[in-house]
Amino acid sequence: MEILHVSAECYPAAKVGGLADVVGALPKYQFQEGAIAKVVIPAYRNAFRESGKYQFELVHQGGLWLGHDWYHFNIWKENANALGFDFYQVDIPGLLDTPNVYGYANDTERFLAFQVAVLDWLSEWQHQPDVVHCHDHHTGLIPFLLKYGRKYSGLKDIPTVLTIHNAQYQGQFGWDKLYLIPSFDLWKSGLLDWNGAINPLASAIKCAWRINTVSPSYMEELYHAANGLEGLLNAERSKARGILNGIDDDVWNPSTDPMLPANYGIKDVTKGKKANKESICEEYGFKKELPLFVFIGRLVGDKGADLIPDAVGRALYDHAGAFNCLILGSGDAHIEWRMQQARHVNGEHFGVYIGYNEALSHRLYAGADFLLMPSRVEPCGLNQMYAMRYGSIPIVRSTGGLRDTVTDFGDEGGTGVRFFQPTGSDLHHAIGRALELYSTKTTFNKIRKAGMQQDHSWNKAARQYMDLYTSLT
Repeated sequence: MEILHVSAECYPAAKVGGLADVVGALPKYQFQEGAIAKVVIPAYRNAFRESGKYQFELVHQGGLWLGHDWYHFNIWKENANALGFDFYQVDIPGLLDTPNVYGYANDTERFLAFQVAVLDWLSEWQHQPDVVHCHDHHTGLIPFLLKYGRKYSGLKDIPTVLTIHNAQYQGQFGWDKLYLIPSFDLWKSGLLDWNGAINPLASAIKCAWRINTVSPSYMEELYHAANGLEGLLNAERSKARGILNGIDDDVWNPSTDPMLPANYGIKDVTKGKKANKESICEEYGFKKELPLFVFIGRLVGDKGADLIPDAVGRALYDHAGAFNCLILGSGDAHIEWRMQQARHVNGEHFGVYIGYNEALSHRLYAGADFLLMPSRVEPCGLNQMYAMRYGSIPIVRSTGGLRDTVTDFGDEGGTGVRFFQPTGSDLHHAIGRALELYSTKTTFNKIRKAGMQQDHSWNKAARQYMDLYTSLT
């Protein structure tokens, strides 16, 4: 079976969030299951392309109209299979040759051109893939164009799968840009529309042969809260399911991770984590004997990052500075400012790193005692899986994939601390429970090891996706 994954991100080529980790791991495990897995993303002008570490060969050239503008495009293939699967990048000078993945005024045009280039390239293949797997709204018009684009009539029988990584972002744009979309029967315009706009995610939900979310709980939540798509998702229930994401055990393995000062496994977890925590404490001026709480991720409301300064500050006051907290991330400017203010107020117990640092994130998973994830929305979440793999206990709000992967330590088989409301008071209470757990070393070590023994590898999920594809072909 041959699968073509189309995405805006793929680790290590381009990463903003969990989408990159999924697209960078799932195809590798599908390849191990015997499938021919291919990934295509835009060719951003970033460190991956400019490093010289990876060698590419030109496999296709073409051109496309985007409204009244003509663009040349190249398809480049990484020729050493360094990522564990066939990896391609679409190069469109003037549109995709940007240092960042998102955040440009012409993002609609950029990702529309990317999708058209992928389809034009696909139409030139001497054979067709068995499945085209689209990820999020950046590729959401592909299922529609495969079915109804006049230019792509020869591809209409290729099954399509849409994975919704986050339904909050839908890529909608006005009907004044309809002229940018390749020619199709205008009677089919309703398949593009949702609430008076062209909505790529809604269109993909309507047109894809199957849709899935990245955890079973998130699928259930979307039927009731999907940023305006609740009715559509309920109408399409028959082709929807949730498949829990996994993590790449080759990359996220504390016993072999080259980014750690000290490697360790479950047998020497106490010694290994102590060495990693001491390294972090020396760097940030923390007292080494205190428990370390960390947050790793985007500083935005969806992640509950705005709850952290007050909740942590109150807990530090209530518990007389009995722990340290370190924040790694970037995002909303106001939340970034509040984190800096919290550092100023709480002094030696609160540290902040604004930005993205892959090596530091690995060190924090290895050195932390607890990971904070007070998410308002969490379709799956990978950070809690990384944390458990590295022996850090996650403190999570019970939502989406966090509910599917973390059991409260007060219940049988507990692996973390759970709370229910996305409020500062609930997070504050959860931090207090975590400190009580930390003070009981026997129970703390038991919960830590229980988390390390969880199997969150991609093997199970890869087989579930293969079963999904087989049902279509």
